[in-house]
Amino acid sequence: MSVTFSITLALIVIGLFGLLAVHANKLTNIIKENIEIQVFLNKNISSTELSKLNLTLGSKPYVLNKEGSPSIALVTKEVAAKQFMEDTGEDFTEFLGDNPLRDLYVLRVGAGYHSADSLAKIKKELQTVRGVYEVTYVESLVESINKNLTKLGALLGGFALILVIVVVVLINNTIKLALFSQRFLIRSMQLVGATSSFIRRPFLVRSLGYGFIGGLLSSGLLIGILYYANKRIEDLDQLQDKQSLIFVFVGLIFMGMIVTYLSTFGAMKKYLKMSLDQLY
Repeated sequence: MSVTFSITLALIVIGLFGLLAVHANKLTNIIKENIEIQVFLNKNISSTELSKLNLTLGSKPYVLNKEGSPSIALVTKEVAAKQFMEDTGEDFTEFLGDNPLRDLYVLRVGAGYHSADSLAKIKKELQTVRGVYEVTYVESLVESINKNLTKLGALLGGFALILVIVVVVLINNTIKLALFSQRFLIRSMQLVGATSSFIRRPFLVRSLGYGFIGGLLSSGLLIGILYYANKRIEDLDQLQDKQSLIFVFVGLIFMGMIVTYLSTFGAMKKYLKMSLDQLY
């Protein structure tokens, strides 16, 4: 029970970090998916040309697709003028006598096209499309997002490496302490002629059981924590990906089994080679 408890606690630590990484990755994707490209159109463009442009832009591979439809929206100059007046409280058409704004399409970019170089190529390509007047996006914002996300990824990666090392060391020491009390039993089996593989086999099988139970218990506790967090924190479930969560929970079980197996194998190898004086 003490071994299983220790393994479970160690796996919960790495599991909590795994949940954090899943949520951070989902949040990163949401931030990237909200990067918009504004495609301003020529003035006096016909409705037929608008429809053709919508099909042309929507068929581009870099346009984000959600539920089978491209993330592209038409903002007419009338809607843009109304929005501008609501934001500023001024009616610029009164003193200009006309609406100088242009119709535009707002595109959201899909995964793999969020780097500065990719967006620059997209901008260059869209400017050659017939009926397009200008293509813009907030370059400083894109650079800032990519820079900060790169730093966050490096920080999480380094922290994950440290956690994995700590968890492996904790489980390894727990297994060694558990086998320390069995060292004379191992020597007794050697004295009656049991081979090393015969002695090692039941301990290794038992270690797999410890790892499996520890992984199962830690996964169950983390599911409970996640369920409670979803109840307490609004819209938290929108940052969760079911496949990634399943991968984390299954990974905990396999990690528990693999680490306990290797730790047991190493400890058994050590005790099998010890002399009687060293055992005492």
